[in-house]
Amino acid sequence: MEKKKVVVAFSGGLDTSYTVMYLAREKGYEVYAACANTGGFSAEQLKTNEENAYKLGATKYVTLDVTREYYDKSLRFMIYGNVLRNNVYPISVSSERIFQGMAIARYAREIGAHAIAHGSTGAGNDQVRFDMTFLVMCPDMEIITLTRDGNLSRQEEVDYLNAHGFKADFTKLKYSYNVGIWGTSICGGEILDSRQGLPETAYLKQVKKEGSEELRLTFEKGQLKAVNGEIFDDPIAAICKVEEIGAAYGIGRDMHVGDTIIGIKGRVGFEAAAPALIIAAHRFLEKYTLSKWQQYWKDQVANWYGMFLHESQYLEPVMRDIEAMLESSQQHVSGTAILELRPLSFSTVGVDSVNDLVKTKFGEYGETQKGWTAEDAKGFIKVLSTPLRVYYANHPDEF
Repeated sequence: MEKKKVVVAFSGGLDTSYTVMYLAREKGYEVYAACANTGGFSAEQLKTNEENAYKLGATKYVTLDVTREYYDKSLRFMIYGNVLRNNVYPISVSSERIFQGMAIARYAREIGAHAIAHGSTGAGNDQVRFDMTFLVMCPDMEIITLTRDGNLSRQEEVDYLNAHGFKADFTKLKYSYNVGIWGTSICGGEILDSRQGLPETAYLKQVKKEGSEELRLTFEKGQLKAVNGEIFDDPIAAICKVEEIGAAYGIGRDMHVGDTIIGIKGRVGFEAAAPALIIAAHRFLEKYTLSKWQQYWKDQVANWYGMFLHESQYLEPVMRDIEAMLESSQQHVSGTAILELRPLSFSTVGVDSVNDLVKTKFGEYGETQKGWTAEDAKGFIKVLSTPLRVYYANHPDEF
């Protein structure tokens, strides 16, 4: 009989390593280990993943690079919308998981898999993101989650791997990290105690620079095109360049507390220099180039866009409508935002843009008016105050 095919969403970590070996050895599946890369894996890590997948018993290993798809279909809209969950956290892990899940689902359909598996536990958000994506895109495939269904401990999985000759070191570290192009999340350690913050040693990127320096980020219709005058055709390379510059100052560190999809509160530390700097620069440029109501309504829909991404609703059709609005809003968001960087902080300095609405023939704020007379101003103020004058004429006791 032909063996059943199962695609395992393979990160190379403990849970997915256990899943590959168990399904191949105990269940007799033809295991296809697929690592969906959204920019968080180095070439060395991907090579190690491939070697380990075959040691674990996989029939085939593939790397599915969807970094550019992730940027084109989601990340650029998060920049357009200045999306930060609870105004703090760049939506990195949650948005990446959606595109990893979609890539795995497409691959499973391509090879005619009977089942699809992931290593999520029952206590987090990722189980929802993977399951929902697979249920929508692969409705006829079984979803296998050994770690969740068996409520397995790390030690149980390690013991199983060791007993069958796989000796990779999965010793539990104090912290767990999820590294991506849009930031690194940090879990464990002091984060589990609401009274504590993270020590310097918890961060993967240490402060290496002192003093200050200027950073100039140039946007064309909302997309980052140049860093300190260096032009980038690849937006991913531009983001990585900003990360390199900002991380040397330890910029982008913070702690996020929010509501998980499953209903409990979650706390996570993170370091995300590129998102912090790019979003701040982009928002600053928009203040000069967008109208008052463009900014207001864009903020409203962008907030929903971020919430829907986090809640595993990327495939909801309204997201395409929101993206269309966000893209339309960027037609005049072109120019250079100037920032000043220093250890653990930065500030906005100024903007150079042909679309700068501060530059107007109608007047200079706080200085002189050119588009109206003093009498025009008096009349405007009198009309503007009319509703309040009417109300308090009837209710003078409320002053």
